[in-house]
Amino acid sequence: MKPNLHEDAMHIVTSAIDAVKPDTAVRRALQGVTFPGRVFLVAFGKAGWQMAHAALQCLPTPPAQGIVVTKYGHVLTDLPGICCLEAGHPVPDENSFAATQAVLDMTADLSPADTVLFLLSGGGSALFEKPLVPGGELQDITNQLLASGADIVEMNTIRKRLSGVKGGRFAQRCAPAQVFSIVLSDILGDPLDMIASGPAVPDTSTCAQALAVAEKYHLALSAQARALLAQETPKTLDNVTTRITGSVRELCRAAASACRNLGYEPVLLTDQLCCEAREAGSFLGSIVCTQAGQGKKLAYIAGGETIVHLTGKGLGGRNQELALAAAPAIAGLNAAVFSVGSDGTDGPTDAAGGYVDGDTLAALEAGGWSGYAALQNNDSYHALKAVDGLIITGATGTNVNDVAVALIGYKTPPVSPEVSPEL
Repeated sequence: MKPNLHEDAMHIVTSAIDAVKPDTAVRRALQGVTFPGRVFLVAFGKAGWQMAHAALQCLPTPPAQGIVVTKYGHVLTDLPGICCLEAGHPVPDENSFAATQAVLDMTADLSPADTVLFLLSGGGSALFEKPLVPGGELQDITNQLLASGADIVEMNTIRKRLSGVKGGRFAQRCAPAQVFSIVLSDILGDPLDMIASGPAVPDTSTCAQALAVAEKYHLALSAQARALLAQETPKTLDNVTTRITGSVRELCRAAASACRNLGYEPVLLTDQLCCEAREAGSFLGSIVCTQAGQGKKLAYIAGGETIVHLTGKGLGGRNQELALAAAPAIAGLNAAVFSVGSDGTDGPTDAAGGYVDGDTLAALEAGGWSGYAALQNNDSYHALKAVDGLIITGATGTNVNDVAVALIGYKTPPVSPEVSPEL
C-alpha cells in the first residue's frame, strides 16, 4: 500500500462526505418557513436520523409527534419526543412494515391546519413500505430486482405499484393536511418521484413502463402482483410542497475541492456514472494508464451509482467491486483508485467502499488471491480486506450516491548514471 496516496484518499473521502451531510441543508430548507398548526415529523431513509436531528433544532416548537425510521445501526442517540426505529435495507423486513404502519396510524386523522414535515432520503424505498402483496413476496421481488442488475429507476417503477405508500400514495393518505417535504437526493438527475419511490410526489412512471421492466428482467410475479402493475398511481397532488437538497453533484464538487487542496489537478469526468461497477473500475484504471507520467498530480472524479450483476456467492458491494476491478490496470504505478458510498455502507457489508493502488495486485497474489476470481465470485470484500483495502467510515448520516476517484501521484524521473569524462 502506498502510504501517501492512501492518506490522501482517506482525506478526500472524509472531506467530501462531511460537505454533504444534511444538517446545513435541512436548516436552509426550513429557513423562514412557518407552519400554522400542529406539526407531525416523519423521517425515512438512511439519513433519516440526521435530518430529524437538524429539523428539531430549527422548529420553534417541538412536533406534536414524530417518527424516524432508518437502517439498522443508523440511530445515533434518542431524539426528544421522537420515536426512532430501525428496519431492513435494501430489502424491507417486518420492522419496515411495522414502522410504516405506525406512521400511517399517527397521520390517520389530521386536520387541514396540520402539517406533516416529511424528511426523505435514499433507502426509503425499503424502509417505508406498506406492501399490497404478502411481505414475503415483496421481499422476493426486491431480491430479484437487486440480483438482475436493474437500475434504481427501474426498481422503483415496480415497487411503487406494489405499495400502499409509494408513488404519491402517502401524501394522498395525509390529506387534508399539508405535506412539507425535504428530500435528500440519491438518484442521478434528482427525479423527485423516484427518490425513495416518491411517497409524496405525483408519479411520472406508467403502467406500461412497469410491465416492460417486469418483462425485461423476467421477474417471477404472482397474478396479484402483475395485476397491481397495471393499476395507475397518483398523477396530481395538491397538498404537497417539496424542497430538494443535497445531491451527488455537491459530493463531486467537494471531492474536487479536497483534491485541489492536496495539490492534485482535479478533473470531473461525470456526476451521472451509471454502468457496471467493474466496467467503471476498469475504465478509471485505463485513464490512469494513459495519464500517468505527466510529472504532476492528477485526480479524475466520477460520481453516480453503478450496478453489479451477481454471478457468485461472495461478499461485497458496488464500490468495492469498482475498486478491485481497477487494480490490474494500475499495477506498478504511483496511482490509486477508490470508491465510496456517501452513506457509509456498500452492499451488505460494514465497509463504505474500497481502495487499491499500484501495490494491490502484487499483494493480492502474494496472499494467494486472484483478483479476477474474486470479481467473478462477487467477493471483493474479502479480497480487499486481505490487503487492507476496505474503506470503513461507519454510518455517515447522509446519502447522495457514490464517488469514485483515480489519483495519480508524481512520477520520479529515472536517474541518469554519471559518466566519467574521458581522460
